[in-house]
Amino acid sequence: MSEILNLEPRLVWEQFDAITRVPRPSKKEGKIIDFLVDFAKQHRIDYQKDAIGNVVMRKPATPGYEERPAVILQSHMDMVCEKNSDVEFDFDNDPIRVRVDGEWVRAEGTTLGADCGIGMAAALAALIDPAVQHGPLEALFTVDEETGLTGAFELGEGMLTGKYLINLDSEDEGELFIGCAGGIDTIATFHYTMEQAPKNYAFFRVDVSDLMGGHSGDDIDKGRVNSNKTVARLLWEGMQSCELKLSYFSGGNLRNAIPREAYAIFGVPAKYKAEFLKRYNLFAADLKAEFRLREPNFKITLNEMPEVDEVLDARTQFGLVYSLVGVPNGVVAMSFAVPGLVETSTNLASVKFEEGNRIVVTSSQRSSVESAKTYVMQMVESVFALAGADVAHSDGYPGWTPDPQSKLLEVTVASYKRLFGVDPKVRAIHAGLECGLFLEKYPELEMVSFGPTLRGVHSPDERLEIATVPKFWDLLREVLRTL
Repeated sequence: MSEILNLEPRLVWEQFDAITRVPRPSKKEGKIIDFLVDFAKQHRIDYQKDAIGNVVMRKPATPGYEERPAVILQSHMDMVCEKNSDVEFDFDNDPIRVRVDGEWVRAEGTTLGADCGIGMAAALAALIDPAVQHGPLEALFTVDEETGLTGAFELGEGMLTGKYLINLDSEDEGELFIGCAGGIDTIATFHYTMEQAPKNYAFFRVDVSDLMGGHSGDDIDKGRVNSNKTVARLLWEGMQSCELKLSYFSGGNLRNAIPREAYAIFGVPAKYKAEFLKRYNLFAADLKAEFRLREPNFKITLNEMPEVDEVLDARTQFGLVYSLVGVPNGVVAMSFAVPGLVETSTNLASVKFEEGNRIVVTSSQRSSVESAKTYVMQMVESVFALAGADVAHSDGYPGWTPDPQSKLLEVTVASYKRLFGVDPKVRAIHAGLECGLFLEKYPELEMVSFGPTLRGVHSPDERLEIATVPKFWDLLREVLRTL
């Protein structure tokens, strides 16, 4: 029996435990969709599934609450699938290995999937707990939130009837979110050829690892080091001083995660080997000093390799390395409207050599101001276009404009203060939520987002604070009771 089943509120943890046993990568949600449908059938709950795979369950009001407005509990069913490089794990088939670690629940070497599994669990528990008092209740579970917001974009007609929507995809207990950033991805593609490796070269592999990573929206202001940028800095230095030739580069995985690991294979002329090693040692020492306070576990290693057969053509190498060094990354602007809120940011997410002699560089831009989102996208595109890459963009998604006069917000604030004796913080979030897309389809919706405390989201360090789950559950029940 999983040790999390001893935690309270037991009904919520039981649902979360069941969810962690179901593989649910983004765009591969078939197993979790079946799980949800089976749950609805088992508990005789009315459900509907749309063409894209979103599932909504509907439960009538508890006696005496029939005249209350309908409330939607919304969460997404997919999870970010990240693991440490030394961990053997198949996200398509294996259950998450969950454990209690002091005051936290975490997974063994992988993401936990509490984003948004704990939100799903609370919604399922609300549907089956006879002690929860509520008006007409709808629970919406969307697909592919993490990689494309596909479920929210393609939400079927007639899936929602509620007036109020509670998004269960937040990560800070004691904070209520009433707005979020919009976002767009920028994808740069370099077309390259390989050339015969020069003679009398010494070849190396450099690895950057053990960075903290994290969510490219929520953690972008925390000074996390980007592994792709770090490897590119070394390559740039070697190109200036030691006639470095690049053979391979790989870093990062997910568009919405700050990359934690990257490596490159390259060579320098044998006559410069000693000089290069001297420069590398100085470079590594400088980085460790530079990152000492924000990345205490940072590692950079250099290992000599056998000779390689081919290296990247000089034109593409120049364009790739210079653009990776030059492209903006991190916080671009802070908000003047909401003190302490990141307004605009960009994340250099991944660099991959792919089939067809293509190098694909994926980045994501976010902003709570639409014109600023467009401008930072143009910055990134300009750097890659000048470097000779073909540049394309995703469709993007809108932000969610805060409504501080919302009745739902008023009730949620009052419920929190009544339960816990303090006012919650009301704020916007720099991460992307599905709420902006719901507003496009249902412009009369009032929305608020809250959840328990999560840390290290989108990385194998993801963890859920146990003590905040009862408070999350109590707040949800109280809002449903009093709205």
